[in-house]
Amino acid sequence: MDIIAVGIDVSKDRLDVAFRPSGETFAVERNASGLDRLIERLRQLSPSIVALEATGGFETIAAAALAAAGLPVVIVNPAQIRAFAKAVGQHAKTDPIDAGVIAHFAEATRPEPRPLADEATRLLGDLIARRRQIVEMMAAEGQRERRVTNKRLKKSIVRLRKVLEKELAELDGEIDDSVRGSPAWREKEDLLASVPGIGPIIARTLIAELPELGTLSRKQIAALAGLAPFTRQSGQWRGRSFIGGGRSVVRTALFMGALVAMRHNPVLKDFFNRLRAAGKPKMVAIIAVARKLLTILNAILRERRPWQIA
Repeated sequence: MDIIAVGIDVSKDRLDVAFRPSGETFAVERNASGLDRLIERLRQLSPSIVALEATGGFETIAAAALAAAGLPVVIVNPAQIRAFAKAVGQHAKTDPIDAGVIAHFAEATRPEPRPLADEATRLLGDLIARRRQIVEMMAAEGQRERRVTNKRLKKSIVRLRKVLEKELAELDGEIDDSVRGSPAWREKEDLLASVPGIGPIIARTLIAELPELGTLSRKQIAALAGLAPFTRQSGQWRGRSFIGGGRSVVRTALFMGALVAMRHNPVLKDFFNRLRAAGKPKMVAIIAVARKLLTILNAILRERRPWQIA
């Protein structure tokens, strides 16, 4: 059955919109009046899917406004759009053309719309992202401190690290207040942190960046996190499986959790050792542990039962 698919290319000042299968395009300004016009137009058409490409935050307001209007919104991965454009031979690149490619991708793949994060969840995600940036800056300054010999520069680095440490402490306080002040988030954090290997930072990252946790199947949640293996096979040839895509922040958090779980979680430690004994490379085994950890966390939130060894 034919569907009406809408693709929206988001830039700083405007939204380019394309329809499939009609091929019609138009543009509106990325402001309140432009969004009102777009919503009115889309309501008249009743599209099956409205797809926007993730563009570093510019898409957030537009996606939220469309979702609030009851439209079936999905935010798609830019890497998937680029790969799809290559696959269909679309080499030219303008905003209207990009919108058409997004619409074509949505029509061909029919991604499932999911509820967008609410304002509180987005704020928590921003706080956690800022915490991650501060930690990265502190690590960079630590590396510089080890390299420099000039006393003046060392003092500058020490002063900056103290400022960053103070900022990190304040952010941790805000994050703690946000999570512990919400009964729903508090319950989620306690359930997630009951699993050996999951500390507060990883638990809060999952709450903010993977709100679907506990609502999807293990295959769906693994795909969202970028931990679902892709198999390469053609005839008798079989290549190595690999992972990719998904939400890199979530994947990184789970990878760190897997490293801890391999030492302190008896179930996952035994799982890792069995894989290594079977000849699996260390990195492959760690990724498998991260995927199994995600499956466990998904089940724990779905059943609302804390970790327990069977």
